[in-house]
Amino acid sequence: MNAISDAIAWILDPAHWMGPSGIPARLAEHLAYTGLTILIAGVIAIGLGLYIGHTGRFRGTSVIVTGALRALPTLGLLVYLAVAFGFGIAQAIIPSIIVLVVLAIPPILAGTYSGIEAVDPKTVDAARAMGMTEWQILAKVEIPLALPLIVGGLRSGVLQVVSTATVAAYLSLGGLGRFIFDGLPVRDYTQVLVGALLVTLLALVLDGLLVLVQRLVVPAGVRAIRSRVPQRTAKGASAQAALTPSS
Repeated sequence: MNAISDAIAWILDPAHWMGPSGIPARLAEHLAYTGLTILIAGVIAIGLGLYIGHTGRFRGTSVIVTGALRALPTLGLLVYLAVAFGFGIAQAIIPSIIVLVVLAIPPILAGTYSGIEAVDPKTVDAARAMGMTEWQILAKVEIPLALPLIVGGLRSGVLQVVSTATVAAYLSLGGLGRFIFDGLPVRDYTQVLVGALLVTLLALVLDGLLVLVQRLVVPAGVRAIRSRVPQRTAKGASAQAALTPSS
């Protein structure tokens, strides 16, 4: 408990909220790394996921590739790329973003093609029977219905990137991981705990926001159907109870 109270006191100290190494600056750097990573990974993974989910092609290959990407050691890959690109500040940003993008692609890709594949084939066939083109089916039918799962993949990717973006500090870059890597050499474990707590809190806040977004993107028609199901179930249970003879 003393360690937690010391960490909270450290966070509440006004001196740690000012300057380029203060909490707001480190938080902004962490969010910048995360945002850039998700933008790049989203463009790659969502595009591939839509193609795989709509056409059904390369699904087996995508499963193998995403599994291989998940198995890559993050720190080992970061060190290898850092050696390849150089250890300057400008050069270090590239390997850090590459590593985070590799980490973020699998959940986003899986969420996207799983969401498209989960759309009822009868709905897609009905859209084709109405004369809709494949692009119209994808844009007006499959993507709206798959959005909750797509956002779910983004949510998983964001959480993984937020928690792993601390490795950027390993190459002397910024972010909340800076508190951890600065505190370890001097055995300032309060600062290390502060870094861990701030990363955890950021992950929880972003997760809560994305859960809200995930609920908001559910199509109105789907929400209406889901709201009717419990009512029908309750009515069925009441009818069954009325028909059951009392002992």
